[in-house]
Amino acid sequence: MSLRRAIEAALLAVPVAVAAAMVPMLLGGTARADLSASRRAAADPTTDPKAIFLRDCAVCHGNDARGTNNGPDLRGFGRASIDYELSTGRMPLSSPTAKTDRHTPKYPRSVQEALVDYVYGLAGNGGPDIPSVDTSNADLGRGGELFRLNCAACHEWSGRGGALLYRAAPTTHPATDLQIAEAIRSGPGTMPAFGTAALSQDQMNDVVAYVRYLRQPHDRGGLPLWFLGPLAEGLVAWVIAMGLLLVAVRWIGTKT
Repeated sequence: MSLRRAIEAALLAVPVAVAAAMVPMLLGGTARADLSASRRAAADPTTDPKAIFLRDCAVCHGNDARGTNNGPDLRGFGRASIDYELSTGRMPLSSPTAKTDRHTPKYPRSVQEALVDYVYGLAGNGGPDIPSVDTSNADLGRGGELFRLNCAACHEWSGRGGALLYRAAPTTHPATDLQIAEAIRSGPGTMPAFGTAALSQDQMNDVVAYVRYLRQPHDRGGLPLWFLGPLAEGLVAWVIAMGLLLVAVRWIGTKT
């Protein structure tokens, strides 16, 4: 009986030992698989800001964001400027020679925010931060005065944009409140930047409110006639009035 029990114990010990030996291997394989999956997720080119920057931005701005022959150094640009370019779809460019016009943003908002943090950390501190905007108590009249004083020369009094030497100032109408504030503080492209010494926080809020108002202004004088201006509008009115008068004279003449 003792021999039989010894054989049974040996037969039972073999599968137990094999199972015990395989457990670490299985757990190790699972851990390695989990680590590999986490690494793939971290380097996901659709969400990882580093992968996106190297793929879409480094060709112009360099791997270290210090610029190349194709694009400028991003040091000192600040979060406001980076966020403005991404949220308006001006960046990334389709090619180094493409124009920096407004387009539908290439990335969702969460990816934009991650890119802003990554590029800001890569390029170093400096430049204006993303401003806070509150137009609940804005003075629309004062905002109009400030807009005509500082902005209308390029963007026209109606905010529809205008032609400049070798370039054009874009329309302000598609811009969100935050984008307007970011443009004011950072000065994208050739636009001058207006710091707090030029426009205080309250004044910036006033301008933002007025620019938003320009999208659908209340035209007390009647039809806006495409906002062509008083001279063009007067000419249109004169031509229409004279045309109606000539038609009336002609009709009277044929009757008599």
